[in-house]
Amino acid sequence: MHISVKNLLKINEKVKSKFEISKNISNLPKIIAVSKTFEINHILPLIKHGHIHYGENKVQEANQKWNEIKKENKDIKLHLIGRLQTNKVKIAVKLFDYIHSLDSKKLADKINKVQKELNLKTKLFIQVNVGDENQKSGVSIDNVFEFYDYCLNIDLNIIGLMCIPPFNQDPIKFFKKMNDLNNRLGLNELSMGMSSDYIDAVGYGSTFLRIGTSIFGERG
Repeated sequence: MHISVKNLLKINEKVKSKFEISKNISNLPKIIAVSKTFEINHILPLIKHGHIHYGENKVQEANQKWNEIKKENKDIKLHLIGRLQTNKVKIAVKLFDYIHSLDSKKLADKINKVQKELNLKTKLFIQVNVGDENQKSGVSIDNVFEFYDYCLNIDLNIIGLMCIPPFNQDPIKFFKKMNDLNNRLGLNELSMGMSSDYIDAVGYGSTFLRIGTSIFGERG
């Protein structure tokens, strides 16, 4: 068995152990195998194993890597977890099933325009700058409700919120904030938790865990 598959199975067991209190295994968080920068030969063992969800940071890299594979594997769901530039929206909407980084009205308008042109409807997460960090993208907590209403008014399919907590602080208080926000908006999905903190994220209602290093190993 390939090491990436072994790692994925271990993570699945840890998530189940954390989640078993709910007694509803059908609601287990989905694991997005973050395959950014890894060549496709690193990813194929997971595809052959039957894993469905994969995450990429860059539209161009993902398009080169996944275009043909997605045609051959109709079940695969591709997630854009990196920043999306407006000039890459058309490629992104065609390729990705989920976009986790919606963070501005300008981007919302562009996605809306492209979706109408292509007659497609992408599942979208609003990225929240939960730590109020200048160097990070995302809508501020104070503006989340107004931005969510704006997205609904232009008929975007907002399914949840996404965050990346400050790396040098305890993530739990930020996960709690996100869970509260998501519940207040009545959204079903929540994208949070990475290799270093996914167990804590499960405890605060995450439904999509974005895990790369713990599956594929350190990046070069």
